[in-house]
Amino acid sequence: MNRKEFRDLATPDEARAAIDSLSLEGGVERVALEDARGRVLVARLDAELDVPGFDRASLDGYALRARDTFGVDEADPARLEIVGEVHAGAKPDVALEEGQAAEISTGAVMPDGADAMVPVERTDTEADGNEVLIRTSVAPGDNVMFAGADVAAGERALGPGTTITPRDIGLLSALGIDEVPVRAKPTVGIVSTGDELVRPGEALESDRGEIYDVNSYTIAAGVEDSGGEAVLYPHAGDEQAEMEEILRTAADECDLVLSSGSTSASAVDVIYRVIEEQGELLLHGVSIKPGKPMLIGRLDDSAYVGLPGYPVSAMMVFRTFVAPAIREAAGVPEPAAATVSGRLARQERYEEGRHRLMPVGLVESGDGETLVYPVDKGSGATTSLADADGLVEVGPETDYLEKGEPVTVTLFSPDVRPPTLFAVGEDDPTFSRLLDSLENPRYLSVGSRPGLRRLRDGVPDAAVVAGPVEPDFEAVELGRWKREWGLVVPAGNPAELEGLADLVDRDLRFINRTTDSGLRSSLGASVADLADERGVDRHDIVDAIDGFDLGLRAHESPARKVIAGDADAGLGLRETADRLDLGFVPLGEQPVCVLANPDRTEKEGVRELEAALADVSSAQR
Repeated sequence: MNRKEFRDLATPDEARAAIDSLSLEGGVERVALEDARGRVLVARLDAELDVPGFDRASLDGYALRARDTFGVDEADPARLEIVGEVHAGAKPDVALEEGQAAEISTGAVMPDGADAMVPVERTDTEADGNEVLIRTSVAPGDNVMFAGADVAAGERALGPGTTITPRDIGLLSALGIDEVPVRAKPTVGIVSTGDELVRPGEALESDRGEIYDVNSYTIAAGVEDSGGEAVLYPHAGDEQAEMEEILRTAADECDLVLSSGSTSASAVDVIYRVIEEQGELLLHGVSIKPGKPMLIGRLDDSAYVGLPGYPVSAMMVFRTFVAPAIREAAGVPEPAAATVSGRLARQERYEEGRHRLMPVGLVESGDGETLVYPVDKGSGATTSLADADGLVEVGPETDYLEKGEPVTVTLFSPDVRPPTLFAVGEDDPTFSRLLDSLENPRYLSVGSRPGLRRLRDGVPDAAVVAGPVEPDFEAVELGRWKREWGLVVPAGNPAELEGLADLVDRDLRFINRTTDSGLRSSLGASVADLADERGVDRHDIVDAIDGFDLGLRAHESPARKVIAGDADAGLGLRETADRLDLGFVPLGEQPVCVLANPDRTEKEGVRELEAALADVSSAQR
């Protein structure tokens, strides 16, 4: 099979023009009034009746002829004969003459002969109930809403292009309109490709390389948010015949088909061949990062866009190119411009010569200035967008951004606000629970050493550091506690491990943590002690432990390997072993310290953190 190569990459503007050439409109439909909120009118609606359709009282009181109150005041009230009552929803059965009044309810029809009404609080009723004293004068029309005062028959009510709000539904209800003509939502078929994909909720076989299907659900949410109607199809494998069948079904039923994956220049990526053979391929490859492997074309009578498979790339391409086209087809206006100006918290290098969409997070400095830091774990990391607040666009001519350089952030939504606390560092269960008590924190689990580096660079508010790792710069300690660390083993400790020496002297499989972890630092110190005790080089101890160099990032990952039977022991915490019903061989206690940026100690979020840490520290005393 020949490999498809990216040769002449299109520019972002060319990609937008290609999508604009596609027709995504879904036509017109009539929807019931109760389903009309948020839909877009396609035709003007005029009032076919007066609202209200009659002269009505604005208050509870007495309907009368205004001339009977001229010159009246508290000292000299008018005495009028009560000739009847008029209630809301009832046709008046009285007609007023000179010197007469009728008791009337709010919203009731004004009786013949009446041209005004007086609120009940400005009147007194005589004991016999046959007369009323009017203690104020009124002019014709006072306290009366005349027919058509709200909306007059023939008047323009709502125009085409109106996005129907609850207020508009109130108006349409008043006009008696029970259904409205609106733009049909463009239907968007979503097909994720790849034999490795499994729907969330189904069993996952990681040893086969299976992963949960992230893109189908995130893209569907983006489609709905943009005004479209998402239709999820079964994911397609990597065989061309299967992929063609699913794509053609989606094309028959939808205005736009979005696929994710199988768009890069790989021998198994055949989706572009389906489009070339069964439709028209307009574009393959865009000079943008992330998102280079992008397809645009037509399949039968449907528009088609192929998104990259990595979640970050897929969502960036969708947000930048596809969502605006769906909004235009649906008649949904572009969201209000949501941008924030700030300064880059650290330098950023970039030398690939492509237009870049850089996910970034926001944090406030000690003096309230907005700092912007890149959030980039790679296109395959689903948390890159979850941990970001927006994006910064960097032109292809820019290969270096200096720390402190002003940048403009396009927020993912207008209501995005910087976290009250931004912390980084060691993955620790005690700190995770502590975060639950804070208002709006953000925590990036990057390990103790990277956490210290980022704190030294002045990016986060605080860093969590575990083990024998000390800062070589000024930092403020907010609090500390201890945790027990050691070897997590199967329940019952079937191998009867007693300590680190067993890993050296016996044929046992071990799973370590990465060098960024504080646990790895404590283990390294214990290895050095054992080497000194035996009078050998540290590397001899390391080489004797099967799996010492295999380090996993998360604090529970080694324990999970033990559960799966892939290891006899893993580096971990007693708390982890207890929670997962595993055995534990203690190797020592480890301090965990929370350090703050000296310039941020007065931030409300940092002070809230310090108060919470005081409770943790006192609980361990």
